[in-house]
Amino acid sequence: MKLFYSPGACSLSPHIALEESGLKYEAVLAPTKTKVLPDGSDYRKVNPLGYVPYLVLDDGTGLREGPAIVQYIADQAPAKKLAPLNGSLARYQLQSWLNFIGTELHKGFSPLFNPAFGDDVKAAFKAKLVERLTWVDGELAGKNYLMGDDFTVADGYLFTVSNWTKPMNIDISGLKNLVAYRERVAARPAVQAAMKAEGLL
Repeated sequence: MKLFYSPGACSLSPHIALEESGLKYEAVLAPTKTKVLPDGSDYRKVNPLGYVPYLVLDDGTGLREGPAIVQYIADQAPAKKLAPLNGSLARYQLQSWLNFIGTELHKGFSPLFNPAFGDDVKAAFKAKLVERLTWVDGELAGKNYLMGDDFTVADGYLFTVSNWTKPMNIDISGLKNLVAYRERVAARPAVQAAMKAEGLL
């Protein structure tokens, strides 16, 4: 498999999932700004949408959208327990987390990276993100990970997105459960390996 990624972007989530899974893969740098791959070709010829992540399977099939990609990865390595069994209530709870992170957090950060938005608009989005992260902090009370004791692909996604609080000057120091959770996730060898591969450590 080939994972097309951009350092520190949301593609870090499937990068972590691949490292956790133990599956063989190749990571290919696909800068979101230039869209130029290491071989000089246009990334949009691989993924016409031009964004990451994008996973090319062994048979050449392409898979896009982070929440779908990480579930695919998890299902290829069931012994790792990166996702509950398909059809179980726990699997739908995982999908609920993936959707929440994608729509309420990930997309909430998007305007903050856009220079076209003024400070007043960005302040409103920051306030909403703090509100959502405060709720997540409460959900993490008494838990090691989002789903309980087992690390899942939702944790890789939340960790990735919550990394953006620092460069965007969103103070989460008061969210003790979230801070402790982030430290637990950051200490995982697979997370460290993915971050090192992307030049983030």
